[in-house]
Amino acid sequence: MTDPPDARDAPPPVSTSPTRTSRPVPLVIGVLLALVGLPLLLAGAGLGWALATQRDDDGFFSTTTEQISTETVALTSPVLDLGAAGPDGRWTERDIVTLRLRATSGGSPVFVGIGPSEEVERYLAAASYDEIGDLVTDPFDYTLTRRGSGGSLPTPPSEQDFWSDRSIGSGTQTLTWDVRPGNWTAVVMNGDGSPGLSTGLSAGGRVDMLAPLAWVLGALGLLLILGGALLVVHGAHAPSAADQQRPDPVPAPTSGVIAGADQAVPSPVTISGHQDQDLSRWLWLVKWLLAIPHFIVLALLWPALVVLTVVAFFAILVTGRYPRGLFDFNVGVLRWTWRVQFYCTNAIGTDRYPPFTLDHADYPADLDVAHPERLSRGLVLVKWWLLAIPHLVVLAVLAGTWTLDDDLQPIVGGLIGALTLAAGLLLLFTGSYPAPLFDLLVGLNRWVYRVVAYVALMTDTYPPFRLDQGPVDPSPARPPEPPQPGAEGERAQQRRQSV
Repeated sequence: MTDPPDARDAPPPVSTSPTRTSRPVPLVIGVLLALVGLPLLLAGAGLGWALATQRDDDGFFSTTTEQISTETVALTSPVLDLGAAGPDGRWTERDIVTLRLRATSGGSPVFVGIGPSEEVERYLAAASYDEIGDLVTDPFDYTLTRRGSGGSLPTPPSEQDFWSDRSIGSGTQTLTWDVRPGNWTAVVMNGDGSPGLSTGLSAGGRVDMLAPLAWVLGALGLLLILGGALLVVHGAHAPSAADQQRPDPVPAPTSGVIAGADQAVPSPVTISGHQDQDLSRWLWLVKWLLAIPHFIVLALLWPALVVLTVVAFFAILVTGRYPRGLFDFNVGVLRWTWRVQFYCTNAIGTDRYPPFTLDHADYPADLDVAHPERLSRGLVLVKWWLLAIPHLVVLAVLAGTWTLDDDLQPIVGGLIGALTLAAGLLLLFTGSYPAPLFDLLVGLNRWVYRVVAYVALMTDTYPPFRLDQGPVDPSPARPPEPPQPGAEGERAQQRRQSV
């Protein structure tokens, strides 16, 4: 007869009260910060791109030179109303914006000037002149509005002293003017003020503060995105108090967090590709042509995948689950795509024609994604764009479009496309496909599809930053087995305690 167990030896009661697995306040703040930071980052990057590629050597954004003619004595701009100097005159003392006007004459001297609108109008009122309006640069178009009384000018423009800046001479004349408060009008005339003018005109502008503004916008946007990402990770994956107090926890896969993504966590996305032993030397040259029926089908399937992913987004947001029917269809589209890419574009690893099916098939290439029981409602808001940004940068290198020549413009699909082309050339000229190159290509494609599955909301497990090469995915790590019950298990436990 055995004694009843002592209550002190009984295991502590397990709390069945629900534990909170996320912190909503940091999560919401992080999303808001990222939503503000992304437009700022894009604006800074876009402005930096424009400053680097669209300016001329003098730092001006400029129009092309266009020929404009008039029978009158002058061509003028509309009145430029630049406002007042302000109470402290700070604008007057600073060169914020610089305008540039260039005029090219056929041989006779040309005059370019800018002056106060009232003075210019008073000077030109005695004659007829045309005001340029409704200017469009692409395609170039404009309107001319006739003004003045139709007489002749009393004196040449160079003899007037109201011009803020001017230039006169033969050939190309350039007027560079720092913007000032007030109402201003730009004028182009013959040097002697005679009627009948035909000139080539171009206008440009320079804002010195754009470069610092681009840096500030980009840096601020990046800081907001990084801060938002940290808050989202902190808020979306907070461990419960019970998990923190549990001794010797068994390592588990991370759920959508970047921290720990480099650890050897099994991926729910498995992709395999087995190379044929005897590949044709030349068939890879026409496989893309043979695969046209598959390309047509995939062109119909991928829009459906995008629409169903949007539907799944709201389903996950409301229920925390990815509907199984939608999930299986989207995984099937990825599987079909991988088989076609393995055949003709991203690995050329087999000469067997891909089957027309979404399901698993007897084929050297296969793909599968483990269906998750539940998905985070918070991560679904940000993982497909914010958290995936580092991997999307990698994907731009692996699978982006590269233009090799500005004239012929052949296109290579990133690093994967370049390596596949190299494999095809080796196969064509040597008859061999090096196994290390094949393993590398399969590993690179494995990285791509892990990210695609994550962005398509199929998993919360963050894609690892590692290159798993080879035809088969590495075997998932097995957790340590629990102690066996019975006498042997008790003796083993006593030995561990004694040690």
